[in-house]
Amino acid sequence: MNIIIKETKEIDKQAIQELFHSVEWKSGDFPDELKQAITNSHSVITAWDNTKLVGLINALSDGVMTVYFHYMLVHGEYQSLGIGKRMMKEMLRRYTNIKTKVLISYESAEEFYRIFGFKPEEGTKAMFISDVV
Repeated sequence: MNIIIKETKEIDKQAIQELFHSVEWKSGDFPDELKQAITNSHSVITAWDNTKLVGLINALSDGVMTVYFHYMLVHGEYQSLGIGKRMMKEMLRRYTNIKTKVLISYESAEEFYRIFGFKPEEGTKAMFISDVV
């Protein structure tokens, strides 16, 4: 298997939807909005198995002080192959000079993000208003 990692926002909305549904994320039910969210991102790193989208991470940033990594997912059939690590390394390389790097992690993924130096910020709690569960 030859997985290609590349930066692109040009992704078919059906491919995005399939990827999100493969990990049972409810946001996959909104392909038009997801496509727009990816297009409007500061940058997007993707993983491809030939023409199949198998991974994606996006960044929202002011380009100077803060970058927020919102989506980070690897297709259910492609997990534990190092794809997520490759995408995260590339994204962190792109934002080396940004002062603050932020993400919100599920408990099950916290260990993964700690590998890259992320840790909970003492005294903070993630808070949301969301129509998508």
